[in-house]
Amino acid sequence: MATLSLKDGTTLYYNDWGQGRPVVFSHGWPLSADAFEDQMFFLASKGYRVIAHDRRGHGRSSQPWHGNDLDTYADDLAALTEALDLRDAVHVGHSTGGGEVVRYLARHGSARVGKIALIGAIPPLMLKTAANPGGLPLEVFDGIREAVRTDRSRFFKDLTLPFYGYNRPGAKVSEGVRESFWRQGMLAGFPASYFCIKAFSETDQTEDLKGIDVPVLFLHGDDDQIVPIDAAARAAVKLVKNGVLKEYPGGSHGICTTEKDKVNADLLAFIEG
Repeated sequence: MATLSLKDGTTLYYNDWGQGRPVVFSHGWPLSADAFEDQMFFLASKGYRVIAHDRRGHGRSSQPWHGNDLDTYADDLAALTEALDLRDAVHVGHSTGGGEVVRYLARHGSARVGKIALIGAIPPLMLKTAANPGGLPLEVFDGIREAVRTDRSRFFKDLTLPFYGYNRPGAKVSEGVRESFWRQGMLAGFPASYFCIKAFSETDQTEDLKGIDVPVLFLHGDDDQIVPIDAAARAAVKLVKNGVLKEYPGGSHGICTTEKDKVNADLLAFIEG
């Protein structure tokens, strides 16, 4: 196992495959680096070095009580990129991982970064506020917290239906994909499963987006039931200096899996463009 010991004693697990320009992946909640295995295998086969860590509290990383916030997640990502001395890296973040990447740039700058891709990502803000009327009400996130506290195993299994759009008429449901999601979710520690909800729902990244000085690709399904596109990518692309949004018609939150060939091709074109 490849691991990195952080200054607070937390151990990060990471995968590091292939050789070439580095492409670094930050996964969503409550998953792990395995959520990006399709993209990683594809890009490693195309001559890139692909790296993905299990966020603190998730997957095979250790499960600290503290640090389940975007600032710490971003600092952990910075520690990993510095330890591996990654240069001109392309950072890819899905969902909460997109917020992690954006906050990483805000806190640590773009000296090591060439481009970023945000897939179904949470910025600028998921929570409905007076300044963000298109967001989701706090009651939605309170309900997620209660479901995690009550029976997170059942909740994670049920979450796969809207996550992958499997609750839509005519959807081709993969029980294997559902089981993989559940397995990854149950590897996450209870503290991260619970506290990360506040991190991904209440962190306002409007100013973070405005400060990004590298090219940004947004990929987002227009039927994303987890991170609705209007308050996310459609709003975020207007805040960055050099951004392009590619919408996936009928696409779910889980397009990295359900439309992996299209995502892979779009990522490759962006990296090589």
